[in-house]
Amino acid sequence: MSGTEDDDRLARVALTWLAEPGNRAVWDLVQARGAVATLEQLIGGDVPEDSLRTAVLARARTDDPRHHAEVALRRGRRVGARVVIPSDEEWPSRVESLATLELEIPGQINHDVRPPLCLWVRGGRSVGEAFERSVAIVGARAATRYGENVTMDLGYGLAEQDWTIVSGGAFGIDTFAHRSALAAGGTTVAVLACGVDRPYPLGNTPIFQQIADSGLLMSEWPPGSEPLRHRFLIRNRVIAAATAGTVMVEAAARSGAAQTMSRVVALNRPAMVVPGPVTSAMSVGCHELLRRCPQARVVTTVAHVLDEVGQIGEYLAEPARAVSHPRDDLDEESALVLEAVPRRGTAGPGQLASRAGLSLRTVLRRLSLLEIRGLVVRRGDGVALTEFARAATERTGMPPRAPLTAAPPSSG
Repeated sequence: MSGTEDDDRLARVALTWLAEPGNRAVWDLVQARGAVATLEQLIGGDVPEDSLRTAVLARARTDDPRHHAEVALRRGRRVGARVVIPSDEEWPSRVESLATLELEIPGQINHDVRPPLCLWVRGGRSVGEAFERSVAIVGARAATRYGENVTMDLGYGLAEQDWTIVSGGAFGIDTFAHRSALAAGGTTVAVLACGVDRPYPLGNTPIFQQIADSGLLMSEWPPGSEPLRHRFLIRNRVIAAATAGTVMVEAAARSGAAQTMSRVVALNRPAMVVPGPVTSAMSVGCHELLRRCPQARVVTTVAHVLDEVGQIGEYLAEPARAVSHPRDDLDEESALVLEAVPRRGTAGPGQLASRAGLSLRTVLRRLSLLEIRGLVVRRGDGVALTEFARAATERTGMPPRAPLTAAPPSSG
């Protein structure tokens, strides 16, 4: 690594400490002048915005930004963490879409949504490769059993198809998203709002260790950083931007997951929502997004998600169909005759003709077709349904389609 690259990396770490990630003014300066020159400018007191000036001066009084960055880099090496910057081959290119993100929502969090200056990473996978085929699954911390089960099904199925599962490491839906990918032997990434050496919540420490071993722990904040409340909201823009699409499984009326989806929608990425019971408080956010956002799509299966995030023609989800019934392939007269056959016992051709409102000749002709289809069997005293047709008629769920080849005659 050249000295110039070292200087750039250190400057980006220092700048992320001086101002919270995503800061628009800092990012603009870095784009125009480079990270090293921007750091020198800010340390020298030439700060373009009052709010940024206050933050820079407050932190610069406590420590020299360069020294702080050097300590952070040494600490990162001790815990097996590396700093990834835009010039690195493994940089996740999708996050650059944040450069043009504009949100019509008040508040500093919604203003400062620019791309990361650097990313702290634990894990042996290439960040870019992990995010190339990735889907975020987000949702409520207070997840219901319904939400947990749906998340496990989606995460496991997507991981089996070699898609990386990305989430935020929190309790609830996030936890089950990560677990499902690990259970499938797939890759999962936890995007954190704190240092990668102190993942939060502590109750998920065993899961975080598994993720570091087989996937990635990633954060914009240096090792040792605390999981402050506002950092979760800052972090969410990276989840939205770095992935090919995001699935929201459960969300209350106000939630971090809903905030993440606002970024997904603004970035024009696939915004997928799992509907829930209309009586569930944990699905209010999902239903509200579906109601007000035409871009949001309902998904209920892995196939639905793949249909949204895959390349054109790569995955085609079959439309939902009712399970077929033996009558489906029959002409109208044959269906009438089949309906006339009693569920139990037998009926003669004359009785069937009367019940179906057809001529005896027509009934006899149609009975031959039904027998070939394996739906009726002739007995000494008349015609009866086969076991297959009887089960199909009596079952509350719809039965399999009747065979199109001749069935062996029943011995009964």
